[in-house]
Amino acid sequence: MKNIKWRLKSGGVFLVILFFVVIARNFVTIRWNKGKKENSEAVWELPTELSSNNIMETNIGESETELESSLWFLPQAEDCLITESEKEELNNMALTAAGQIKEVYKEIEITDSLSYGSNIKDFTRNQRREAAALLGNAGYVSVTDDVNMKNYEKVENFYSAYIEQKEAMVTIFNVNLDGLLSVITFIYRNNRLQTYYVEIGWQKGGIQELRNTLVSDIAEIKLTEKGYFIYAYKRVIPHSSLRQYWRIKPLSDKCRELTAKYIYGLSYVNYNLLVTNWDSNNVEDILMPCMFEDIYRICTGENLKVENWKIPAETYEKIMTTYFPVSIEQLREKCQYDRNSNSYEYEMILARQYPPFGEVVDYTENRDGTITLIVDGVWVDYNSDFAFTNTIIVQPFDNGTFRYLCNYIEQKELKLPPIAGITN
Repeated sequence: MKNIKWRLKSGGVFLVILFFVVIARNFVTIRWNKGKKENSEAVWELPTELSSNNIMETNIGESETELESSLWFLPQAEDCLITESEKEELNNMALTAAGQIKEVYKEIEITDSLSYGSNIKDFTRNQRREAAALLGNAGYVSVTDDVNMKNYEKVENFYSAYIEQKEAMVTIFNVNLDGLLSVITFIYRNNRLQTYYVEIGWQKGGIQELRNTLVSDIAEIKLTEKGYFIYAYKRVIPHSSLRQYWRIKPLSDKCRELTAKYIYGLSYVNYNLLVTNWDSNNVEDILMPCMFEDIYRICTGENLKVENWKIPAETYEKIMTTYFPVSIEQLREKCQYDRNSNSYEYEMILARQYPPFGEVVDYTENRDGTITLIVDGVWVDYNSDFAFTNTIIVQPFDNGTFRYLCNYIEQKELKLPPIAGITN
């Protein structure tokens, strides 16, 4: 349920590895079945203020060298709102703050962005959290994935000044998944918005170094009542999300835990589990072959691997009858069971463009052992953290598995995603 923060390199080089991810995920839904591909039409149009006319064009080179050196170029803003001396102060502040966390990096060397994959392996979740906590304890606004932002009140103060049209700045320290430190200063001056970005890397021994800086124009910012700070660049990064965000107000550790176990990895747009009202009486309405891949990942923690586009019936039926109140007969009727091979046909749907995600915001532990989850649909690319609300009841089992018992969804700020077509 998770946002990718785009990190910029000098000259505008981005994480090349993300190119292959976003091409697969952000352009078009592709349904794979029996080795065939069919393009599906886009479901949603871009918001007017972020239409294709405002999205920066890119020129994809023919060689890998050209791709690595010039793709995803985001230019410096022509007119910077802050002075050179202010830039120098922000650079020094970033380096000073990094000094507060150098012990975390003492045995780690964080290389450049092209080594993104190996960096993630070297830099652990606990190290990210420790670095963010140390920065917060030192008084900085700090955050990393899946933790509450420290000193978020400074962001609220910045937004209040912006609303009152008063000049203001706030700096947010983001500890990236690979260990690099993104230091983003939001500036409101002369009725304009910009960010000044500083990237801090690490040499072995915990020696911090300033890698890159960038000034970018911001089209809009919004602080929602729930506490999402959402912003959009004037020139949208190609193939990225339309808007970037942080959740600045805290969410309880229990809600984060419940989100991770029961909601993370489920799709609002590829199948009907989250977008229709259902229980054991009409569970057949949500059965679609493509949903198995996500349920398999939730169950095993691993990506599904198949041979000859077939999933053994024993595996398919054991998992689906555990996680849903369904019978084998219902599965075989709805999910493309092949009697000759005693298997189910594999069908994968890649994520649609700009999908919403769910987060647990409240819960009730019921007397019968079930848990009622209140889940808000967050659709940041459409400027909403309260697009719709799900009430989902789950039944945990002693072995760590669980069962989805029912779902009820209410439209709030946005229309519900369309119901996916049932494949028989």
